[in-house]
Amino acid sequence: MNKTDLIDAIATAADLPKAAAGRALDAVVDSITQALKNNDKVMLVGIGTLAVKECEARTGRNAITGE
Repeated sequence: MNKTDLIDAIATAADLPKAAAGRALDAVVDSITQALKNNDKVMLVGIGTLAVKECEARTGRNAITGE
């Protein structure tokens, strides 16, 4: 499902015009993005938890040269 499909599903389920459903989806995504930028955890019941996590860099290997 891509963004257009999601907007269509929201519009159908909520009986909204597609433009309003698109603005609602954009508002939700912007709110989640802003919360993650502030290092907050976003918990969506039934979907999962979104959080920013710092990971150490991994050492890679070139498959051709073996380095």
